[in-house]
Amino acid sequence: MKINGNQITPGMVIQHDGGLWAAVKTNAVKPGKGGAFNQVELKNLIDGRKLNERFRADETVERVRLEQKDFQFLYAEGDDLVFMDTATYDQITIATDFIGERAAFLQDGMTVTVEMHEERPIGVKLPDHVVLEIVEADPVVKGQTAASSYKPAKLENGLRVMVPPFIGTGERIVVDTNEVTYLRRAD
Repeated sequence: MKINGNQITPGMVIQHDGGLWAAVKTNAVKPGKGGAFNQVELKNLIDGRKLNERFRADETVERVRLEQKDFQFLYAEGDDLVFMDTATYDQITIATDFIGERAAFLQDGMTVTVEMHEERPIGVKLPDHVVLEIVEADPVVKGQTAASSYKPAKLENGLRVMVPPFIGTGERIVVDTNEVTYLRRAD
């Protein structure tokens, strides 16, 4: 679908210079002299490169719609992760590097959303929050106030987060997968 350069908004995926790019930031500029343009910060969905580009109102770009499918995480196999399409039961393999450090949050049977373009995975969206158990935490130091002090804790998946002093080993906590931060105790 063709759109004008001034219609690009953050989050939109476009085809540009032979690749798929996501608009990160946009800024409509109307200089005193010359025509208006849209200053767009783009991020390549395949290799992560960034690019700043100007699009005039009369330029057209191809907008790409990504297909979003639910997949269930099955298991890790070497450097690959195996997922199953919840609708068709087809399995796909995605490299662990593609998801990055957030792959540590994957749990057996977890449902994730995979964005696909022409049957090729472009991105994987994990649930925003996961419940994990603390396997190692420093003991409480008497006299510390809970207001501003946090202590390091190791989670069952090997990641470390900062937790309030009242959280101890063996407790289950809710962790934000985007920021990798402690949110609250699990119910």
